[in-house]
Amino acid sequence: MKYLDQFFATLRERIVPLIHAIGEKEQIDDSFLWRPYPVEAQRKFSDYLMEVLGLDRAHCTIGETEHPYTLEFNNKDVRITTNYDEGNVSFSMYSVIHEGGHAKYELGISDDLQYTCLAGGVSMGVHESQSRFYENLIGRSKPFIEAIFPKMREFFPEQLADVTAEQFYRAVNKAQPSLIRTEADELTYCLHVMVRYEIEKQLIGGTLAVKDVPATWNRLYKEYLGVDVPDDKRGCLQDSHWSGGSFGYFPSYALGSAYGAQMLRNMEQDIDVWGPVSKGDLSQVSNWLREKVHQYGGLMEPADVVKNACGDFDPTVFADYLEKKYSELYGL
Repeated sequence: MKYLDQFFATLRERIVPLIHAIGEKEQIDDSFLWRPYPVEAQRKFSDYLMEVLGLDRAHCTIGETEHPYTLEFNNKDVRITTNYDEGNVSFSMYSVIHEGGHAKYELGISDDLQYTCLAGGVSMGVHESQSRFYENLIGRSKPFIEAIFPKMREFFPEQLADVTAEQFYRAVNKAQPSLIRTEADELTYCLHVMVRYEIEKQLIGGTLAVKDVPATWNRLYKEYLGVDVPDDKRGCLQDSHWSGGSFGYFPSYALGSAYGAQMLRNMEQDIDVWGPVSKGDLSQVSNWLREKVHQYGGLMEPADVVKNACGDFDPTVFADYLEKKYSELYGL
């Protein structure tokens, strides 16, 4: 709690005002993302994305499901899934990249650890750092979008005929407070988690009755994200975690995002990240992550894995990253 309280206090102080400032600016046009994108073309695009990610199809398959997830048996057999929405190409696109990040972690674990209790990602926080690293820090970066956009136009010639790489980059980074955590953008996502963390602390501490959760939830969503919650389905009942007994799980998502930002900072000090990425080459990025994170599986404590890749955890690095990126996007 001491660790998390410091982390979320930094986000509350830095990110809430940033979101409110963006709310005063003219919003980014992402209307072209919502054109009809044929599922068959999206399937071919997914194959291309897996190729760019460096996922060997002999060891990593892709399937379709309602809620995307990754299933791993060992470092030679990992399976990812996605969900196709004909009305928005970005949903599946970023599901594939996100789940692909989980797969990269599992595929990169050392052969020496296979078939032992140490084969597998060390924690949910570290696992999410890998999926969100590829999804957001790489997948929503301008160099990556510029690298893959010409190919995207081949898959979707009509839908993207009047769209530039710059417009696409801005659209997939649009920041707009919403009700649903799983649909949240990179900037507002952690505030969804912060609401859940604060409620969990009160429930476990005995200072909040279960019957009062909806009212507290609605108040915090209004305070942090500026949105009104119309009903509990889109409010405190939207996740399956609490009904399944998974209390204390939500912070792993936010920590993963923050770990990733710090890994990127250290990676940029060691190698040229963006030169190869701008050409669609993620091999150097993946090699760095394999060396610092993936190969160890569960051999080290999660904190030691983080320290190996990030140094001492500093939540201001994540806040700095978000402030810089979104101030540029919205001209703040």
